[in-house]
Amino acid sequence: MRLTSVMVSTLVASSILLSGGIAAAKPTGMDGSYIGAGVSAGVTNGGQDNDAAVLGGNVQGRYAIPETPVSARGAVLFGGDSTAIMPMLTYDVPIADNTNVYIGAGYSFVTDEGENSPLGNRDAAVITLGAESEVSDRVVVYGDAKWGIDAYEDSSADAVSLQAGVGFRF
Repeated sequence: MRLTSVMVSTLVASSILLSGGIAAAKPTGMDGSYIGAGVSAGVTNGGQDNDAAVLGGNVQGRYAIPETPVSARGAVLFGGDSTAIMPMLTYDVPIADNTNVYIGAGYSFVTDEGENSPLGNRDAAVITLGAESEVSDRVVVYGDAKWGIDAYEDSSADAVSLQAGVGFRF
């Protein structure tokens, strides 16, 4: 009886230790850089002329800074009467193999101040939150939200734009 108890205890302890090692495995996330294109939808309105919500497109890219969880990103949101161009830095968090979430900040430069774009109608600080995943060899899907702080002329309103697209990883 005592031998059986020792064997059962050993098996239980072994399975707990082994499963703990499996659970502690960290996801590898997605490495590498990419460029992609897709849709962009402004979902806010500043309440004045030339600042209506705009549906358009986006071109976005990521340059993964080696050996760090930081990426340099760029985005161009077009549609409406103006284009928003954004350089950004993000902190990337792996959540699964080949998949990251990211949060970061940058600045939006509107090409025609006062004319609507998917992210407001004037230059503004931007915060972004998104996710990206390599779904097959070198093919990445991404989606994010961009929040332009005080991004409308003659208004204290903020702008929000949602993006989704497909990219090529290199």
